Amino acid sequence: MRKTEIQKQRLSTILHKHGANPAAHTDQAMQALISETKKMLAMLTEDDLRDAGMIASVQKLEHYEIAAYGTAAALAGQLDLRDEQKMLHRSLDEEKQTDELLTQLAKREVNRDALAA
Repeated sequence: MRKTEIQKQRLSTILHKHGANPAAHTDQAMQALISETKKMLAMLTEDDLRDAGMIASVQKLEHYEIAAYGTAAALAGQLDLRDEQKMLHRSLDEEKQTDELLTQLAKREVNRDALAA
């Protein structure tokens, strides 16, 4: 959760620097992914299946964030906004690390347990 707050602060800093209001936008795609996660978790009753479903859902969120940060970082680079690009790349790298940890967890434990359920 701490990384999320740091990433949020990075984005706020970038947006304020360029005269944009971060509170003025709600990401509809992210909201839809969260809604789908809630629906899926309500359907899965066994703990092992819920764990696998939760990891799959969180990875969808991570992949969306990876795409968003990657796109924003590339745009910042094209606009020669090097400081902003570096900040966005830090968030991008953090999201990739989280995705890799989730993949390792799923492969080592959770998916195997879910298959046995």
